[in-house]
Amino acid sequence: MKRAFSFKLILGAMVSAAPICAAQNPLDFGGNIRTADPSGHVWPDGRMYLYTSHDQECQKDFWMKDWYAFSSDDLVNWEKHGPLLKVDDLSWADNFAWAPDAAYRNGKYYLVFPAGTGFKDRENPENSTKWMGIGVAVSDSPTGPFEDAIGEPLWREPYANDPSLFVDDDGKAYLYFHGKDHDYYVAEMADDLLSVKGDFQKMDMGGYEPKMEGPWVFKRNGKYYFTMPENNRVLSYYMSDSPRGPWEYQGVFMEQEHQSNNHHSIVEYRGQWLLFYHRWLETPETGCHKRQRHVAAEYLHFNEDGTIQKVERTAEGVGDFPATIANAE
Repeated sequence: MKRAFSFKLILGAMVSAAPICAAQNPLDFGGNIRTADPSGHVWPDGRMYLYTSHDQECQKDFWMKDWYAFSSDDLVNWEKHGPLLKVDDLSWADNFAWAPDAAYRNGKYYLVFPAGTGFKDRENPENSTKWMGIGVAVSDSPTGPFEDAIGEPLWREPYANDPSLFVDDDGKAYLYFHGKDHDYYVAEMADDLLSVKGDFQKMDMGGYEPKMEGPWVFKRNGKYYFTMPENNRVLSYYMSDSPRGPWEYQGVFMEQEHQSNNHHSIVEYRGQWLLFYHRWLETPETGCHKRQRHVAAEYLHFNEDGTIQKVERTAEGVGDFPATIANAE
């Protein structure tokens, strides 16, 4: 009996000493803030920053008014920053503060954001007046406040949103976006990131161009990845040897959930590749009788040939990131 009892004590101690992977999906930003469309970046201070859109509680039809950022050095404990910028600060838009992106150059931080005016009539589309454009705001700090740098959108036609600003190793910056009749286009940015250099370029997507939104471009081991919510639901990707293409379609790496949209970013942080995205989850405690959006994260893994492995949504997410980094370092 004593031997059996001792074994149970030892086993219990081993279990208690084992690292516990706490549930971290969605990410805990503190309070009940509703966030979506995370844009992940690592700046010179070594912290991970997520730039997000901000859903009003139980919001109506994506009417959104400001942008936030969240920073962390362990992906578990996050600091909230913002609002970074509000549509009230803009002279050319008053609504639709949708998915932003960010960049760093010469000591300045740039927030690239969509915003717009008007109203989308879903029942009678011919009555819609909604318009959206892409603006640029600048700050001396990654957490703002940001100021509208040009006082107008980068262009007014075509209608555009969901900007993704990719800065290559040679310093050239490329803007990808979702635009009316202009999906799968790229625009090279001027050196000061405040205007577009030349015309939009239609990219060669290898003959496959499904409906898309929210593009995200990144580089790994000399290969470029054009990722997107295909048909606004599943996450899929292309690969290329150039940021302008031609691109080769590689398939889906995350399936859809709840027949709802997704929007993501992919970034390497402290030796780990990460996928940030949003989930639509029930929030009955708020009295809102529909799913609301919350930013989440998963580890991302690659095959030897550079292709992306399928990603499953988990309750744990990157909750074990501190232990993972401690073991690696």
